[in-house]
Amino acid sequence: MDGNYYMIHDYLIFIGVFAIFFFLTIGIYLFSQNQRLKIKNLRLFQTNKLIEQKLNEVQLEHIGTKLNPHLFKNILNSVQSHAYHTYMSLDKLANVLDYILYESNNKFVSPKEELSFALSLIEINKIKVNPLFDFRIKSKIDKSDTVFEEKIFAPLLSVDLIENAFKHTDFLASDSFISISLELEGGVFSMKVSNKASLKNVLHKDHSGFGSQSLDQRLDLIYNDFYTLHKNSKNGIFTAELTINLGEFYDKMRYS
Repeated sequence: MDGNYYMIHDYLIFIGVFAIFFFLTIGIYLFSQNQRLKIKNLRLFQTNKLIEQKLNEVQLEHIGTKLNPHLFKNILNSVQSHAYHTYMSLDKLANVLDYILYESNNKFVSPKEELSFALSLIEINKIKVNPLFDFRIKSKIDKSDTVFEEKIFAPLLSVDLIENAFKHTDFLASDSFISISLELEGGVFSMKVSNKASLKNVLHKDHSGFGSQSLDQRLDLIYNDFYTLHKNSKNGIFTAELTINLGEFYDKMRYS
């Protein structure tokens, strides 16, 4: 009887130790799995944040470029056409792309920023032009003007007139030319673009870039009575002249 008692006692102790060891093992396993799950969830969270960040960047790029989807193509074609100008081109291109991707999302930029963008865009387009081509550029900017650094200029307004001049010029004609004038004085911004129009482009117009209608609509919606835009074509020469009274527009913004 005593022998059976001790056998049962030892058996119960064994069962107890085994149970403790079993549940301890299960606990350690579950804890380990829980830690692994936490690490996995953390990695998934980090991955999701990275994907979200990338999607936001792509969305930002889309927002910036949808204003002028053909601008990138035209610029990159210019860079490609003259490899020996690569360094200068890429430097200007970086400035242009930064402006399009980021500044164009703002409702307004400063005349300083828009004029810098316009001049960079002109330089990039000049790369594909023969060095002997009659290209004239005039820049008269009063940097002390009170509106020079104020956020009152709708971004990318200058694109349409510049792009159309390069796109629709007859570069093979002996009397062909492009003339671009940019001025800011007394709170008034003016831009005049003239070019020898290509008959082929006149007859076969496409709708890439900012259309004239789109530019007119933006100007009407933003500047209303504070701008004028005149276009005319005579003897094969197309001229567009844009004037915006930024000073008066700025006063209206401040006191309205």
